[in-house]
Amino acid sequence: MSSGHGDVPDNGQPSTNPVASDTPNANAAATGQDPSSMPTRTMRDLLNPPRDLAFMRQRLFEVRDKIELHVNEFERYWPYVDNVWVRQHKAGTDKSGRVITDYYACRLQRPTYTPKPTDASRREGQPTRKKQIREGGTCQMRLKTVRYDGGYTGYTVVRVGDATEHTHDLDHIDKIKRTSILMEVARSEVMKGYMPASVFTVMNEDAAKLAAAGGLHLNRNDVRNASQHWRQQHKEELRVHEGYKYDHGNGIVRHEVPAASSHIDGTIQMIDPALSDSYLLPPDVLRFPHPFRPFLEPYLPPQTPFMNPNGLPHVTLTYATSMDSCLSLAPGMQTVISGPESKAMTHYLRSRHDAILVGVGTATSDDPALNCRLEGVGGYGGLGWDGQPRPVIIDPGARWLITPQSKVLRTVQNGKGRGPWVIMAPGFAMDSMRLELLKYYGGMYLGLTEFDKRWRLRWEAIFKALVAEGIRSVMIEGGGMVINDLLQPENTNLINSVIVTVAPTYLGKGGVGVSPMPMHDPAGRPQPAVRFRDVKWQPLGEDVVMCGKLP
Repeated sequence: MSSGHGDVPDNGQPSTNPVASDTPNANAAATGQDPSSMPTRTMRDLLNPPRDLAFMRQRLFEVRDKIELHVNEFERYWPYVDNVWVRQHKAGTDKSGRVITDYYACRLQRPTYTPKPTDASRREGQPTRKKQIREGGTCQMRLKTVRYDGGYTGYTVVRVGDATEHTHDLDHIDKIKRTSILMEVARSEVMKGYMPASVFTVMNEDAAKLAAAGGLHLNRNDVRNASQHWRQQHKEELRVHEGYKYDHGNGIVRHEVPAASSHIDGTIQMIDPALSDSYLLPPDVLRFPHPFRPFLEPYLPPQTPFMNPNGLPHVTLTYATSMDSCLSLAPGMQTVISGPESKAMTHYLRSRHDAILVGVGTATSDDPALNCRLEGVGGYGGLGWDGQPRPVIIDPGARWLITPQSKVLRTVQNGKGRGPWVIMAPGFAMDSMRLELLKYYGGMYLGLTEFDKRWRLRWEAIFKALVAEGIRSVMIEGGGMVINDLLQPENTNLINSVIVTVAPTYLGKGGVGVSPMPMHDPAGRPQPAVRFRDVKWQPLGEDVVMCGKLP
């Protein structure tokens, strides 16, 4: 039989004739084909897959919550689920030209297809379909992808429609449809001059990686089908991979044990950094050891999706203070109080909250980045913006002079944080330039009209507005006015827990202190303003951390 179409040469031995090149694009140039039509995926994509591939495939299959990925991450993972999702239509861009929306449906949403006698016959040379009926009409899951190009670039994947889950599992789709990556890898290897059977054997060398890529049900016919068009045009004999041989009765088998470094096609395979499990962490990354985390758990929001029955988010009040209860040496003066261990803890707390909230005074005087630098979150070894809180600035009078040089915006531009939300009062508004800058970096402003008896924005209204935008937990970090206001008797019922770091230092008189107004009994005698319950003290480096809850 012809080795151009089968897996065994006429003499029963693998061919040793050289081919034009070991790369598909080089073969294309030699034969006059357009290199742009050649497969872009190679065996390296299978040998060195993206990190946590099986987890991300399952996540992109279920879409249980909003998924946010950088553009390069989306383009890396999405082809591994293109056997699940079929694009329905492209909604186009919004007025700004920065947002592009695509809508997808589960492959099994399409109507069941049964060929009719009047259907056109298949082209000459194409085999007859073994499976005449294409399953369909059984799943209504849909999603949309939203690409944003502005001060940052990224994709958001969210579920749309009434269906909340598939009527089948991911393995079912993998059985009936292969991903484009698997088919491209197969075609790429055959175009280098290798037998389909040899390609299939090499692709199955690491069964775990093949399964993670959706190839648990890959078979030899898939490899033949992927390369059929090319093999029909190229009749030269095909060969087996180096280190393999054809064994009668057993097919293609390994002939020799490979060296420690992977060799495919006789050349050392360089690992694409985008596909490698190893990654470089930014120099400012922080690590908070796991043994220190359990003592904080009772005071943090649940890690699973939740909603408080009162319609408010979980609110954690946290700050570092001196022994004389001061936050800084003087108003507007940034002061380092806690040690490095407590600093790492603060960033762990940030990773556990949807939003981090500060007042305009802190935003103006400290110019904070308001992101999380914990190892494993987005921008610090993690994917997308996972673990990055949304910065929220309380700025009733539109005082914050945000610029492209503001740390919070530079953090967004570097893919290490989210765009800030600014909460303002009626009668005040940002100038058009600042407003456009905020939107460009993925931020927005929220206007509120509810005030307390002192004509300040009501905290309950602030928290409910954040819940309406999908925020389920808020970490309050400062400054002094915000902390003292929330510790007033009329606001303490809004706080779920308090985590205070006490450093072994006195800042002295003139510092910005935390000291809410006292309460009074019916006779006018002063009473303690606040007392916590379920209190726990934990040494951390030279500091001590106090955790407590409010009634």
